[in-house]
Amino acid sequence: MTGAAKRIVLETLGWVLLLLGIAAIFLPGPGLLGIFAGLALLSQQYDWAEKRVEPVRLRAMLGAAEGVETVPRIVASCLGAVALAGFGVLWIMKPPAPAWWPVSETWWLPGGIWTGVTQVASAFIAIGLIVYSYHRFHGDPDAADDLRRQIKDRKTDKVSSDD
Repeated sequence: MTGAAKRIVLETLGWVLLLLGIAAIFLPGPGLLGIFAGLALLSQQYDWAEKRVEPVRLRAMLGAAEGVETVPRIVASCLGAVALAGFGVLWIMKPPAPAWWPVSETWWLPGGIWTGVTQVASAFIAIGLIVYSYHRFHGDPDAADDLRRQIKDRKTDKVSSDD
């Protein structure tokens, strides 16, 4: 692959990941991870992206650390991932609307099979991230505080450099 072709592929992938990450903030999925991955690729071409990679990485890591700080959070995260997979399977199977459904059957499980596929994929990604977060952060009570401190220090450095 030539340098120009590689650049185009990486830049396109970066934009796609960034947009999917932004969408995943509102939809089921690992939004900050997608934004971080997109920015990491785009940072090779754009200064504005390079400036944003580290803050997004720190926020994503803080979310990962906070998600495994306590057993109830771990259980809630796992139950959320299982529920997401369950809803995805429901969307894939697309059973008929139940009798109690109050609106048109057109509005029962909108989006079709691909909505279900993305929900199941997001659930697998979520479980993988929970396992990663558990191994990386669980049992380290200072991990989240260290990340919060790094975020605060970056903000302080930015404010002092803007003066």
